[in-house]
Amino acid sequence: MISKKTIYGLQAAILLAKRYDTGPVLITDLACEGHIPKKFLEAILLELRKEGILKSKKGKGGGYVLGKDPQDISIGEIIKTLEGPLSEVIFEDENKETNEIKMILKEVKDAMSNILDKTSLADVIERAGTGQNVLNYVI
Repeated sequence: MISKKTIYGLQAAILLAKRYDTGPVLITDLACEGHIPKKFLEAILLELRKEGILKSKKGKGGGYVLGKDPQDISIGEIIKTLEGPLSEVIFEDENKETNEIKMILKEVKDAMSNILDKTSLADVIERAGTGQNVLNYVI
């Protein structure tokens, strides 16, 4: 399950990707447009900045911008920054009957991670612009 923090981080990154060539965006504007609590957003943006996903500029004309091209930032990178690595499902029961289930769940996790790592912010914006359902994947 993805936390509210990560959902807000993804929303903010998508908003910044849509404005990639327009210069820095104020936190207040991002919070208002994304319906995100400003204080919460500040902490999220700092985490993304520490990882180089975002850059910030202080002073007049300041704000946040993407740290690199939207095509070079994956959804997986943002999720891993804010949530940590996608964890393995661990069974406390170590009997042989659960090994097959563990293998299947690992395949699901790997497939999901692969999709998230291959999907860039630019891909999300393009899909949204064409009306294509962004979440329509087959594993």
